[in-house]
Amino acid sequence: MDDTNVLKIYSHHSNLIALNIIPGHFATSSSHINYYIDMTSLKTRRNEAKAVAKALVQEYVTTTVIDAIVCLDGTNIIGAYLGDELTSAGILSANIHNTVYILTPEQTSSGQLMFRENYLSMIRDKNILVLLATATTGKTINSALECIEYYGGKIAGVSAIFSAAKEIRGQQINCIFTTEDLPNYLTYPANNCPMCQAKQPLTAIVNSFGYSKL
Repeated sequence: MDDTNVLKIYSHHSNLIALNIIPGHFATSSSHINYYIDMTSLKTRRNEAKAVAKALVQEYVTTTVIDAIVCLDGTNIIGAYLGDELTSAGILSANIHNTVYILTPEQTSSGQLMFRENYLSMIRDKNILVLLATATTGKTINSALECIEYYGGKIAGVSAIFSAAKEIRGQQINCIFTTEDLPNYLTYPANNCPMCQAKQPLTAIVNSFGYSKL
C-alpha cells in the first residue's frame, strides 16, 4: 500500500488524536468502503490512547453510572484509560470494589460474541459502556448490544473513535470523528458496490487488526 496516499485528519479535541486515511476499494466483513481508516497509533500509543479517552469521557461526566467497559476492535488500552478518566471524574459505579471493569467479548467461529462464566458477574445487572474504533454499518455494535443484553447487562452508552451512524437501536453513538470529517466517505453492501460494478479491483481486505493487500 502506497503510504504517499495517506491523509491525516486531526480532531479538534487534541492534536494527538488523528486519523490516517487511505483512499481505495476495501472490503470489510460486512461492507465495502472507499477509505481505510488506520487507528493503529491511537490504539497502541500511550499518549494518543489517553487523549482519546479524555475526549470520549466528556459525554459521561457526572451523568452516567458505568460499571464496565466492553472493548471491541482492539480498543482495550483506550478502555483502560477511559476507566481511569471515569473514576477521576467521579462517575458512579455499583461495583463492590468501586472500580470499572474492562472486558472484551470472545468471538466464536461463527462470529457470535460471548462471555465465559468467570466474567458474567461483571456483566449481569451492570451498567455497560460499549467502546469500539469504527462504526460503519452498525453490525458490530448491534452484535455487542445483543450479547450484553443476553447476559443481563444494561447499556449505559456507546462510544467510537469514528462513526458513520449517529445512533443504533435508540442508542446515541458518542464519537470523536464523523462523516462530516470525512465528507467523501462511502460504504456499500458487498453485493451492491459501485466500485465492484465499475470493475475497480479491491485494494485490501480490512478489519480491526489492519489490512491485507490483495
